[in-house]
Amino acid sequence: MAEVHVIGQIVGASGFPQHSLFCKWGVHTGGAWKLLSGLREGQTQVDNPQNEEMAAWSHPIDIHFATKGLQGWPKLHLQVWHQDSFGRCELYGYGFCHVPSSPGLHELQCVTWRPVGSWQDQLSQLFIGGGLQLKNSDLIYSGADRYRLHTSAMGTVHLQLGVILRHFDRYGVEC
Repeated sequence: MAEVHVIGQIVGASGFPQHSLFCKWGVHTGGAWKLLSGLREGQTQVDNPQNEEMAAWSHPIDIHFATKGLQGWPKLHLQVWHQDSFGRCELYGYGFCHVPSSPGLHELQCVTWRPVGSWQDQLSQLFIGGGLQLKNSDLIYSGADRYRLHTSAMGTVHLQLGVILRHFDRYGVEC
Protein backbone atom coordinates (compact mmCIF):
# COMPACT_ATOMS: atom_id res chain seq x y z
CA MET A 1 0.00 0.00 0.00
CA ALA A 2 1.10 3.57 -0.63
CA GLU A 3 1.93 5.61 2.45
CA VAL A 4 1.63 9.27 3.43
CA HIS A 5 3.44 10.61 6.48
CA VAL A 6 2.58 14.14 7.66
CA ILE A 7 4.90 15.75 10.20
CA GLY A 8 4.55 19.35 11.25
CA GLN A 9 2.88 21.79 13.57
CA ILE A 10 -0.02 24.13 14.05
CA VAL A 11 2.09 27.26 14.46
CA GLY A 12 -0.57 29.66 15.71
CA ALA A 13 -3.36 32.04 14.72
CA SER A 14 -3.69 35.70 13.82
CA GLY A 15 -6.44 38.14 12.92
CA PHE A 16 -8.94 37.12 15.58
CA PRO A 17 -10.80 39.81 17.55
CA GLN A 18 -9.61 38.62 20.99
CA HIS A 19 -6.60 36.87 22.47
CA SER A 20 -6.68 33.76 24.70
CA LEU A 21 -7.23 31.27 21.87
CA PHE A 22 -6.93 27.52 21.48
CA CYS A 23 -7.52 25.18 18.54
CA LYS A 24 -9.26 21.84 18.22
CA TRP A 25 -8.14 19.93 15.14
CA GLY A 26 -8.84 16.69 13.35
CA VAL A 27 -8.00 14.84 10.15
CA HIS A 28 -10.73 13.56 7.83
CA THR A 29 -9.96 10.93 5.17
CA GLY A 30 -11.85 8.74 2.76
CA GLY A 31 -12.66 5.07 3.26
CA ALA A 32 -9.53 3.76 1.49
CA TRP A 33 -7.24 5.34 4.09
CA LYS A 34 -5.90 3.52 7.15
CA LEU A 35 -4.25 5.28 10.10
CA LEU A 36 -0.96 3.52 10.87
CA SER A 37 0.26 5.79 13.66
CA GLY A 38 -0.45 9.14 15.25
CA LEU A 39 -3.57 10.85 16.49
CA ARG A 40 -6.51 11.67 14.24
CA GLU A 41 -7.57 14.65 16.42
CA GLY A 42 -6.27 16.85 19.21
CA GLN A 43 -6.30 20.21 20.92
CA THR A 44 -3.70 22.90 21.52
CA GLN A 45 -3.09 24.79 24.73
CA VAL A 46 -4.61 28.23 25.36
CA ASP A 47 -2.27 31.06 24.43
CA ASN A 48 -2.86 34.60 25.62
CA PRO A 49 -0.19 36.83 24.04
CA GLN A 50 0.18 40.13 25.83
CA ASN A 51 1.94 42.28 23.22
CA GLU A 52 1.68 40.20 20.07
CA GLU A 53 -1.08 39.83 17.56
CA MET A 54 -0.42 36.13 16.91
CA ALA A 55 -1.36 33.37 19.35
CA ALA A 56 1.51 30.85 19.33
CA TRP A 57 0.69 27.18 19.77
CA SER A 58 3.52 25.21 18.11
CA HIS A 59 1.33 22.12 18.48
CA PRO A 60 2.91 19.02 16.88
CA ILE A 61 1.19 16.90 14.24
CA ASP A 62 2.60 13.48 13.32
CA ILE A 63 0.26 11.25 11.32
CA HIS A 64 1.09 8.21 9.19
CA PHE A 65 -1.47 6.78 6.72
CA ALA A 66 -1.59 3.88 4.27
CA THR A 67 -3.93 4.06 1.31
CA LYS A 68 -5.23 2.00 -1.58
CA GLY A 69 -6.30 5.03 -3.61
CA LEU A 70 -6.13 8.79 -3.83
CA GLN A 71 -9.83 9.38 -3.27
CA GLY A 72 -10.45 10.95 0.13
CA TRP A 73 -7.03 12.64 0.44
CA PRO A 74 -6.56 13.86 4.06
CA LYS A 75 -8.09 17.17 5.09
CA LEU A 76 -7.26 19.01 8.28
CA HIS A 77 -10.31 20.58 9.92
CA LEU A 78 -9.85 23.25 12.58
CA GLN A 79 -11.95 24.95 15.23
CA VAL A 80 -10.55 28.04 16.93
CA TRP A 81 -11.98 28.82 20.35
CA HIS A 82 -11.67 31.81 22.68
CA GLN A 83 -11.52 31.35 26.45
CA ASP A 84 -12.63 34.37 28.48
CA SER A 85 -11.43 35.39 31.95
CA PHE A 86 -14.21 33.30 33.56
CA GLY A 87 -13.09 30.13 31.75
CA ARG A 88 -16.05 30.13 29.34
CA CYS A 89 -15.27 28.99 25.81
CA GLU A 90 -16.73 30.56 22.68
CA LEU A 91 -16.32 29.31 19.11
CA TYR A 92 -14.37 31.82 17.03
CA GLY A 93 -14.05 30.00 13.74
CA TYR A 94 -14.14 26.88 11.60
CA GLY A 95 -11.72 26.12 8.80
CA PHE A 96 -10.19 23.32 6.79
CA CYS A 97 -7.33 22.76 4.39
CA HIS A 98 -6.15 19.81 2.33
CA VAL A 99 -2.90 18.18 3.29
CA PRO A 100 -0.57 19.00 0.36
CA SER A 101 -0.22 16.15 -2.13
CA SER A 102 3.39 16.91 -3.05
CA PRO A 103 6.31 15.88 -0.85
CA GLY A 104 8.30 18.52 1.00
CA LEU A 105 7.82 21.27 3.56
CA HIS A 106 4.70 23.41 3.15
CA GLU A 107 3.58 26.63 4.88
CA LEU A 108 -0.23 26.80 4.95
CA GLN A 109 -2.62 29.58 5.91
CA CYS A 110 -6.08 28.28 6.79
CA VAL A 111 -8.72 31.01 6.79
CA THR A 112 -11.60 30.55 9.21
CA TRP A 113 -15.25 31.55 9.35
CA ARG A 114 -18.09 31.26 11.81
CA PRO A 115 -21.86 31.06 11.46
CA VAL A 116 -23.83 34.27 11.95
CA GLY A 117 -27.43 34.13 13.07
CA SER A 118 -30.21 36.67 13.21
CA TRP A 119 -29.77 40.05 14.90
CA GLN A 120 -31.39 38.55 18.03
CA ASP A 121 -28.73 35.80 18.07
CA GLN A 122 -25.97 38.39 17.66
CA LEU A 123 -27.38 40.56 20.46
CA SER A 124 -27.69 37.56 22.75
CA GLN A 125 -24.11 36.57 21.96
CA LEU A 126 -22.91 40.08 22.80
CA PHE A 127 -24.46 40.06 26.29
CA ILE A 128 -24.54 36.38 27.25
CA GLY A 129 -21.65 34.97 25.23
CA GLY A 130 -21.56 31.64 23.49
CA GLY A 131 -22.57 31.84 19.88
CA LEU A 132 -23.83 29.66 17.10
CA GLN A 133 -22.20 26.30 16.37
CA LEU A 134 -22.75 23.74 13.65
CA LYS A 135 -24.79 20.68 14.64
CA ASN A 136 -23.02 18.61 12.00
CA SER A 137 -19.28 19.26 11.76
CA ASP A 138 -19.14 17.55 8.34
CA LEU A 139 -20.24 20.90 6.89
CA ILE A 140 -16.77 22.25 7.65
CA TYR A 141 -15.07 20.27 4.89
CA SER A 142 -17.94 19.21 2.61
CA GLY A 143 -19.69 21.91 0.64
CA ALA A 144 -23.01 20.10 0.31
CA ASP A 145 -25.19 22.46 2.39
CA ARG A 146 -22.59 25.04 3.36
CA TYR A 147 -23.88 27.51 0.75
CA ARG A 148 -27.03 27.99 2.85
CA LEU A 149 -25.10 29.25 5.89
CA HIS A 150 -24.70 32.90 6.74
CA THR A 151 -21.10 33.30 7.84
CA SER A 152 -18.58 35.88 8.90
CA ALA A 153 -14.86 35.77 8.10
CA MET A 154 -12.57 35.38 11.09
CA GLY A 155 -8.80 35.00 11.48
CA THR A 156 -6.15 32.73 9.98
CA VAL A 157 -4.49 29.59 11.38
CA HIS A 158 -0.85 29.12 10.33
CA LEU A 159 0.53 25.60 9.75
CA GLN A 160 3.84 24.06 8.76
CA LEU A 161 3.50 20.55 7.32
CA GLY A 162 6.15 18.22 5.99
CA VAL A 163 4.78 15.53 3.67
CA ILE A 164 6.57 12.26 2.91
CA LEU A 165 5.16 9.94 0.23
CA ARG A 166 6.23 6.31 0.02
CA HIS A 167 5.53 3.54 -2.53
CA PHE A 168 3.32 5.73 -4.73
CA ASP A 169 5.43 4.81 -7.79
CA ARG A 170 4.66 1.09 -7.23
CA TYR A 171 0.96 1.83 -7.67
CA GLY A 172 1.35 3.97 -10.80
CA VAL A 173 1.00 7.35 -9.11
CA GLU A 174 3.56 9.96 -10.10
CA CYS A 175 4.40 12.68 -7.58
